[in-house]
Amino acid sequence: MTAPFTVTRGTSPVILAFPHTGTEVPPAIWDRLNDNGKLLADTDWHIHELYAGLLPDATTVRASFHRYVIDANRDPSGTSLYPGQNTTGLIPETDFDGKPIWKDGEQPTEADIAERLGGFHAPYHAALAVEIERVKALHGVAVLYDCHSIRSLIPFLFEGRLPDFNIGTDMGRTCDPAIEAAVADIAAEADGYTSIVNGRFKGGWTTRHYGKPDKHVHAIQMELAQISHLSTEAPPFAYDEAKAGRLREYLKAILERIEKVAFQLKQKGE
Repeated sequence: MTAPFTVTRGTSPVILAFPHTGTEVPPAIWDRLNDNGKLLADTDWHIHELYAGLLPDATTVRASFHRYVIDANRDPSGTSLYPGQNTTGLIPETDFDGKPIWKDGEQPTEADIAERLGGFHAPYHAALAVEIERVKALHGVAVLYDCHSIRSLIPFLFEGRLPDFNIGTDMGRTCDPAIEAAVADIAAEADGYTSIVNGRFKGGWTTRHYGKPDKHVHAIQMELAQISHLSTEAPPFAYDEAKAGRLREYLKAILERIEKVAFQLKQKGE
């Protein structure tokens, strides 16, 4: 079995994580999905393409498996990220619209969860942890930037239209204030785009688990509204080169600013 992730090593203090761009589903799991599930609609479509080459020396860690196999951005214990709110779990039973994705009688079991934790979730996070420690050893600091996207209108999950830039730091707990401000300032000034910090999305398990500013590991999540870079937020979820090109200018500025702040934090800590 091939590794359920790919890693590209760089020398920057910035690491880009892609937990939800993968579309691989093992045949035995694919056969259990219903027609709605087989649309794989909740993929973070084209996000790895959107960020490609923006910070050439950044390390990237990308899950190849789909979130319907198991969600790499959920707590392995199954604890909800947003208690009391509609969300999807470690192995989702529904899509983001609350519609079932599994055939009747084929819903994931506890045995499925245990197997997929060991076969997909744990290996991905082991690889991510290795890269965080490697980068931290190089620079004395590491910044994990967790890359996500989602449809801008999903009544089951949130009211109204989602802003274009959704920045999550678990209310400032997962990174130095200078990193949050660096990202928020560029997003706020981006012409024609909307943004929010710690709104509906405050950072998933990845951000909350790894973000330990006191240990010189900072984490921040960026959830982009898909309308900002797709031609439509429905099948075939096509990448819009013109939209993406404009957005990439701001994302490049964000990543470069994060890297600059990381080096400043390194000097401050010496």
